[in-house]
Amino acid sequence: MDVTIVGCSGSFAGPESPASSYLVRAEHEGREWAIVLDLGSGALGSLQRHVRPYDVDAVLLSHLHVDHFIDMCGLYVMMKYVPGGPGRDVMPTWGPAGTGDHLARAYGSVDADDILHVFQFHELCDGGTFRIGPFTVTSLQVRHPTEAYGFRIEADGRTLVYTGDTDLCDALTPLMTGADLVLADSAFVEGRDSAEGIHLSGRRAAEAAVRAGGVRRLMLTHIPSWNDPAQCRAQAQEVWPGEVELAEPGATYSV
Repeated sequence: MDVTIVGCSGSFAGPESPASSYLVRAEHEGREWAIVLDLGSGALGSLQRHVRPYDVDAVLLSHLHVDHFIDMCGLYVMMKYVPGGPGRDVMPTWGPAGTGDHLARAYGSVDADDILHVFQFHELCDGGTFRIGPFTVTSLQVRHPTEAYGFRIEADGRTLVYTGDTDLCDALTPLMTGADLVLADSAFVEGRDSAEGIHLSGRRAAEAAVRAGGVRRLMLTHIPSWNDPAQCRAQAQEVWPGEVELAEPGATYSV
């Protein structure tokens, strides 16, 4: 299983990276399967460097904030209007309750019924598990101002975890335990950002991973362009016993 960092800028697209989006791929039954975790602002353009977006097997949306969701509008246009058609049926899409209606409102001139001709929506739930080709996905509700989920993705005996946007919460323990790689929200900086219930800092991400146990690699992501990534990593390194990694836009990592 490989994960490509399509975009990792927090809260808005940055000068070097789109907002949140991660492409996960694995071989299965003679072909490559691909799923996309989030499709935030600017991500659809970068995604095309790695895969034809309408060839993706499914999209998983952790929550419906713009920096994780808004390029679904562009994917809708691509799926509906590509010359000759996309060569596939509707795109399976998992998201919080009301994702289809939210997308229709965001696009601005289409109703939810038309959206259903392009996307097949499935509602996420806390502790729910589903399969997409080789991937077994478990969604756990995390701590954010809107309904939000982290994803635990297993394939070929390996486990990738994506926290989505979250502050410390009990769900992070079952989400992270024994993971080979954790992509952890690190939008906040200790000593500067005091609001609760929104984001992790590097230090709090490391604390959650240590508490969960068995995590092999910790990678910080969702860092806004006004943050110094080195500071986020240094704060995590105070807690994490190994090397803290930083997500690099465009890079592909083997899980």
